[in-house]
Amino acid sequence: MLGSRRPRRRVACAAAVLGMLLAGVTAGQADAGPAATATPHRVLFDNTKAETAGNADWIIGTSQPDPLGQKANPTVETDWTGAISAWGVGLQKTGNYSLKTLPAGNTITYGTTSALDLKNFDTFVLPEPNILLSAAEKTAVMTFVKNGGGLFLVSDHTGADRNNDGADAVKVINDLMTNNSVDSTDPFGFSVDVLNIATDNPKAITSTTDPVINGSFGKVGGSIIRNGTTATLKPADNAAVKGVVYRTGYSGNTGAFFATSTFGSGRVAFWGDSSPIDDGTGQAGNTLFNGWDDPAGTDAALALNATEWLSGASGSSGGGGTCTAAQLLGNQGFESGSAPWTASTGVINNDPAEPARTGSYKAWLNGYGAAHTDTLSQSVTIPTGCAATLGLYLHVDTAETTTTTAYDTLKVQVLDNAGTVLSTLGTYSNLDAGSGYALKTFNLGAYAGQSVTVQLTGTEGSKLQTSFVVDDTSLSVS
Repeated sequence: MLGSRRPRRRVACAAAVLGMLLAGVTAGQADAGPAATATPHRVLFDNTKAETAGNADWIIGTSQPDPLGQKANPTVETDWTGAISAWGVGLQKTGNYSLKTLPAGNTITYGTTSALDLKNFDTFVLPEPNILLSAAEKTAVMTFVKNGGGLFLVSDHTGADRNNDGADAVKVINDLMTNNSVDSTDPFGFSVDVLNIATDNPKAITSTTDPVINGSFGKVGGSIIRNGTTATLKPADNAAVKGVVYRTGYSGNTGAFFATSTFGSGRVAFWGDSSPIDDGTGQAGNTLFNGWDDPAGTDAALALNATEWLSGASGSSGGGGTCTAAQLLGNQGFESGSAPWTASTGVINNDPAEPARTGSYKAWLNGYGAAHTDTLSQSVTIPTGCAATLGLYLHVDTAETTTTTAYDTLKVQVLDNAGTVLSTLGTYSNLDAGSGYALKTFNLGAYAGQSVTVQLTGTEGSKLQTSFVVDDTSLSVS
């Protein structure tokens, strides 16, 4: 219903913010992405964008779509034929991954009945694509990430147009991020630099908690550039973007050779050169370079840890810990008072102008028709070794009539103990208004072993009201 009170009446009371992921939710109610990740973690490598043109051979195996057709139990990189077979074999040997290749001549899709549709995978790898994605393919990829998928982008230096069609990996990746129907406003918070850096040995940031640097495949110390590029980070556009490995002499927002980010419920990783993923072996006739084992970098650990993180995996090298399934949020439906939620005055209420999804109480942010900010938060500790999924039911009701401008917004964010934003999981606005509640889910596996705060921040403009109503929250670990 349209909350039209100016200012609206609000009754403060119990409970406050995210919502219960009910097992019986139907596909029509949810806008989540791939189903909750469970081993084996599903990874799709692309081979539709001229990944084998010229001297390149960016495939995990010549048996496609299933590399197991060449050898079912590979132990060394040469058991599969391809310059990135070491990457594939490294994952396959754990027993925790299901790998496929999207063969040349196919189309990247999301939401179809194809067995190779992105909907059926946790992570999609674009290893130095050399053909621009079509409009439909860009929509598929961006929707996949927004709905919970992992995207691994591997670039190369500017001018590396291996099939001479006018598009190199720099252009292809930048085009994906700036010319799509889902979000072209710098969705990942970085752009690929138009550079050709001849050689460098970039170093990893100092961190004991970053999951890419400290993943189960080993500690990452750095990488290599052998004609590659970097990225410029734009945290003002996406606070989740983070440089993990930097070109020598660079830090902060410039010279990021390896970067991570999030978009919607999904995750993104960027690598500025294909030389580090090249294992030096592959199909005959290609000029290959063994960057995978180059002692100047720890490229194998970087590739495998990043795949692990993108896939929402935990302990994927075979030695991971166990996790006791649990529900971490207290007062999930706001029926038991406000604690342990922290909320702006009046947010948790039983005002009938915006009914709860279940019970009597819910969290109602904004809806005043005046410049106003509301917050709702709860702190949790996510156990080490756990997969974690945040869920909430959201109803957006607005008096705005525009179909193009987001005047009022709700951000779902993860903060550290100091209040610094670690990630913006999702952003909703008056453009998302609709009848009823819709389930939103977010992958928090990257924060296993950490104490974090889940926070919703509603910001309303100075004129017409928009109400963001939340009920039935959850943070499930398993």
